[in-house]
Order: sequence, then structure tokens, then C-alpha cells
Amino acid sequence: MTTTVTAGRPVGELLREWRDRRRISQLDLAISADISTRHLSFVETGRSKPSRDMVLRLGEHLEVPLRERNQLLLAAGYAPAYAESGLGAPEMAAVRKAVRQLMTSHEPYPAAVADRWWNLVDANASISIMTGLVSPALMTPPVNVLRVTLHPEGMAPHVLNLGEWRAHLLGRLRRQVTQTADPALTELLEELLSYPCADPVPEVEVPGPGDIFVPLKLRHEDAELTFFSTVSTFGTPLDVTVAELVIESFFPADADTAEYLRAYAARGVE
Repeated sequence: MTTTVTAGRPVGELLREWRDRRRISQLDLAISADISTRHLSFVETGRSKPSRDMVLRLGEHLEVPLRERNQLLLAAGYAPAYAESGLGAPEMAAVRKAVRQLMTSHEPYPAAVADRWWNLVDANASISIMTGLVSPALMTPPVNVLRVTLHPEGMAPHVLNLGEWRAHLLGRLRRQVTQTADPALTELLEELLSYPCADPVPEVEVPGPGDIFVPLKLRHEDAELTFFSTVSTFGTPLDVTVAELVIESFFPADADTAEYLRAYAARGVE
């Protein structure tokens, strides 16, 4: 999977682009990174080559994702600092164990893990209450979580508040595009925007009376289920793959949904 195209671009230009994206002035960045504004200006214009530590420091203060920090290092002529290990690698055994433990401990409620591009990495058995509504064609790996949710042959026809939930998901994706400048995510956003939606899609998430979160309201068989979700990430990642994993856990928002999920799990649905 490709990310921001940086081949041939000088590190100073990339740093300035990240600073502009974060809407941080040279002065503010220089103060937070504890360097002079003059030095930062020289780095951005190419008059001064930053050290490896300087690139890493600026990347940290600009909150550049680990994948893109490696790109900054390469542009400056240095080796990447952060490994990118496949989840099947031996050194990732502890991560795989932690993810599986989180998935199984969340039963009988649905939970799933996605990578940076929203491709499904892992899920528990209870996620079938959602994926069972999806056309098999969309479940061919790599399974994209957002595509499965919003596609007209996916969960979309079964989502009772599709406009509201669509706005919530697209808002998350837009923020991610802004944060990473990843062209693959931009393409995904454009694809999702092209999907039909008969429900009104709010431009801004404004809570109604008594609302405290955006619910997912789902019709399953003859039942109407209501969920809220939490998103978790690894707190101190030093590997690109680990940093990009997102765990989404769904909880019942009412007693009827909770009871339905317990009964569904008791059926032994795989």
C-alpha cells in the first residue's frame, strides 16, 4: 500500500508542508521543538541539512504518523527509524495475543480490528451479526470495513440511521486524510462519497436532545439493535504496523440489544 509520494522531494519542503497542514507557524514550531526560527527556516528552504535527530524531533512535534516520519528520514538521506513488521512476524506474537484477547473478551458483543486503510485485520465471532448482512462479494479479502458498512450491497440497507452513521464515518475518514495526506485514503473517501444514500446526511454532527454519542441503529432479522462504539489504539507504538491498528468495540446501547446479542451468541453462529 502506497502513502504520500515523497520520492525526490527535499525534506525541508516536506516539513514545511506538514507544518502548513497542521496550521503551525514557524515560530510556534521552533519554540516547541526548542530550535531557532532561523534554523528552522534554513531547514525548510534547503539551506541547512537537518540531522537525523532534528528530523525525528520535528516529526514528533508536528504529530507526523510513524510511516510518514520514515519518509521524512529517507528524504533527508537517513535510514528509517521505525520498523514495519507484518502481523505474522515472530516479533509480533505479543501484539497478536493482545489483539485476540481483546476480541474474545468482548464477546458476545461485536469487535473488529482494522489497519490504516480500514482493511479488516481481525474480528471476534459476534461481528457476524453485522457481516452476515453483507454481500459475499464484499467479503473477499482484503475486506474494507468502511466499504462493507456503506456500500448498497453491504450493511447500508440495514442501517436505520444511515445518513447519521455515514456522516460519522466519513468525518472520521476526512480527519484521517488530513492527518496523513495518504492518497489511498483520499481515493477511498471519494469512492464512499459516490455511494447512494437516501437519508439526509448532516454536514456537522450536532447532538439532539439527550444525545451523548452517535449510535449505530441496525435492523437484524426482525429486531432493531442500537450500538455505541469505542476506538482503541496501542498507547506506545514504535512499529508502523502497531501504530496503525485500530480496535473498534461495539456495545449495546439498551437492554433489548444486550439480550439479543446474548441470545445470538448462544446460537453458536460462526
